[in-house]
Amino acid sequence: MAPLILASESPRRRALLAQAGIIPDAVLPAAIDETVKKGELPRVHAARLAAEKARKVEAEWDGKPAFILAADTVVAMGRRILPKAADDEEVRACLKRLSGRRHQVITAVTVISPDGRLRGRVAETRVSVLRLSDADIADYVESREGVGKAGGYAIQGRAEMLIKEISGSWSNVVGLPLALTVSLLKGAGHG
Repeated sequence: MAPLILASESPRRRALLAQAGIIPDAVLPAAIDETVKKGELPRVHAARLAAEKARKVEAEWDGKPAFILAADTVVAMGRRILPKAADDEEVRACLKRLSGRRHQVITAVTVISPDGRLRGRVAETRVSVLRLSDADIADYVESREGVGKAGGYAIQGRAEMLIKEISGSWSNVVGLPLALTVSLLKGAGHG
């Protein structure tokens, strides 16, 4: 079987794949411009980035047939995409915005099969956050767990205590909807 190349540097995505018994043959992060285009909606943005990551890694791969798996996760409130928090202040700003409100976690997954065919799907999970006090936010910011995470939090860690409820795939909120991903890979002929 052709090798599976994961176009992501996310250790969470590798761990989720391992949970499903899938171990990539190689990991090649795809550094692309992730700037949101003017008027671009969250689902469209995530799908575009996942496809761009997959195509970039496909072009960088050694030319042998392979399965390329890429994903992109965004946290959105309606049409607004929250940032991947770069520092403590962005984590604080995201949590203040999310406090007591519902948001969507959208992950687009793209698979390129060895014949070059691109398949993509999008998962959406609705997440409700408890009303957070300034102390709650300060404690979470101090953990440094939200830095580098879409929306400024990581549900698989301490942030789970801040979540009132979720509707949809928990693994999607972590960064890779497992059932959807396994289905896409099988549809492409992997496994």
